[in-house]
Amino acid sequence: MPALPVPVAAHIGEDGGMLCSRIRTAVSARFDGEELPPGVTMEQLTAHLEGCAACRLWETRARRLDEDVARLRDAGTAPGGEAPGPPRRAF
Repeated sequence: MPALPVPVAAHIGEDGGMLCSRIRTAVSARFDGEELPPGVTMEQLTAHLEGCAACRLWETRARRLDEDVARLRDAGTAPGGEAPGPPRRAF
């Protein structure tokens, strides 16, 4: 029986280290101004992101989403209203 693929969010990083899911939780915490999760240091986060293209891409997408939400909040766009500026390309 062939092995089932491991979900992308749970695989060991391309750097051979920490699980990507823990790194992505840390990235999210950093964006939200929260403390990093227990067991994850800023040095580990930085090293993992340097070595893992999948997590760098996830970080980029999360940052863009954060920026888009902030832009809409700042513009006071009502639900169902038009977003200011041109739409972004899909991921």
